Amino acid sequence: MPASLLPGAEPDTAAGRSVYTVSRLNKEVRILLERSLGVVWVEGELSNFSQPSSGHWYFSLKDRESQVRCAMFRLKNAALGFTPKAGQHVIARGRVSLYEPRGDYQLIVDHLEEAGVGALQREFERLKAKLAAEGLFASERKRSLPRFPRRIAVVTSPTGAAVRDVLNILARRFPPAAVLVYPTAVQGVAAVPAIVQALQLAATRMECDVLILARGGGSLEDLWAFNDERVARAILACTIPVVTGIGHEIDFTIADFVADARAPTPSGAAELVVPDRVVCLEALSRMQARINACMRRELRGVSSRFENVNLRLKQAHPGMRLVHQAQRLDDLEQRLTGAAQAVLHTRRHRLSDAYTSLLQHSPERLAREYRRRYEGLDSRLRRAVSEYVSRLQHRVDLADRTLKAASPEATLARGFAIVTRADGGTLVKDARSVPPGEEIEARLASGRLRARVTGSRDS
Repeated sequence: MPASLLPGAEPDTAAGRSVYTVSRLNKEVRILLERSLGVVWVEGELSNFSQPSSGHWYFSLKDRESQVRCAMFRLKNAALGFTPKAGQHVIARGRVSLYEPRGDYQLIVDHLEEAGVGALQREFERLKAKLAAEGLFASERKRSLPRFPRRIAVVTSPTGAAVRDVLNILARRFPPAAVLVYPTAVQGVAAVPAIVQALQLAATRMECDVLILARGGGSLEDLWAFNDERVARAILACTIPVVTGIGHEIDFTIADFVADARAPTPSGAAELVVPDRVVCLEALSRMQARINACMRRELRGVSSRFENVNLRLKQAHPGMRLVHQAQRLDDLEQRLTGAAQAVLHTRRHRLSDAYTSLLQHSPERLAREYRRRYEGLDSRLRRAVSEYVSRLQHRVDLADRTLKAASPEATLARGFAIVTRADGGTLVKDARSVPPGEEIEARLASGRLRARVTGSRDS
């Protein structure tokens, strides 16, 4: 952009031009760069790496034709999991800016990762999260492995060291198991469809009890075929329990998470699917010893039962039974005699009791008893009637005296009179209630008097 068109230029009134200072020019360019490009991702080869005492990192990113200077400050690089090295291929994320004192434009990096591996790792984490959300890694869907497989399928490269290790361990640990190898590519572009096809073929043929998916160690790129979603879904759809033995112990792939069981190496997968022959033989020896001990105990028990039966047979011999029956007959005879004597004694005692009871309940004796009781009751009744009449007479006399003492005639006999009005026979209780001149009638103990009132006094 011409200086005359840049914002903030100061016009030169003498020449008619806008002139910037160098500092102002660099500042304006920095602002334009930071505002226009924003955050960018840049891939390139790392060179000129330096780390001063401030902790900041300064380096360059280059390709075959160009390079750009970069700075990553201490607060950002402290969280990084590795230290960059010259010649390392990396991917940087940052903002384009300008270092004003020198006029150099640069990339201010806030994130740095190794190219290739970092991208693959991001893809690995993305697919892992996706399949986990769909439930492909759920423990409840994982199947248990057969304890003694009769035939084992191995999906791996037919020329690698992994297949030899697996076959050697299977032959050494459990020779009875047959092994069927499904040869397939385990690296490169053709690996994914080949692995999927081998898994589908093994599931269709259903010739094996368990399947081993194996590959030797290698880089993340070498093992990437086992991080493909198609392989993961083929393992999920396989009707045979799948055991993975991929890479080394520190290597984890998507196939390991989907499989029914994961071993750290191909050899570990072989050891996981079959039991150890030595351990089985030792278990059989212990089982044989237990069976022998059980047989000896059973024989001892049978011998003891035989002796008991023999003894019972001797005891059940006819001669022994006759002796026992004769003894039992004597015992029953004694018991019968004793029982008969006891019955006779009981009957005799009951007869004596009945005779005594009969005498006690004879009619003549009862008549005498009833006559005696009648005479006693008659005497008691006469006495009771006499006493009752005497008490009633006394109560009548007492009531008569009381009635006579309280009767009006007795009161009149003592000189009192009952006064009533002559016209209506109303009883006179107060002298003031009868006015002078009115006639009154007085009832005496003998006869009645009629009089006229001439006056009255209070007492």
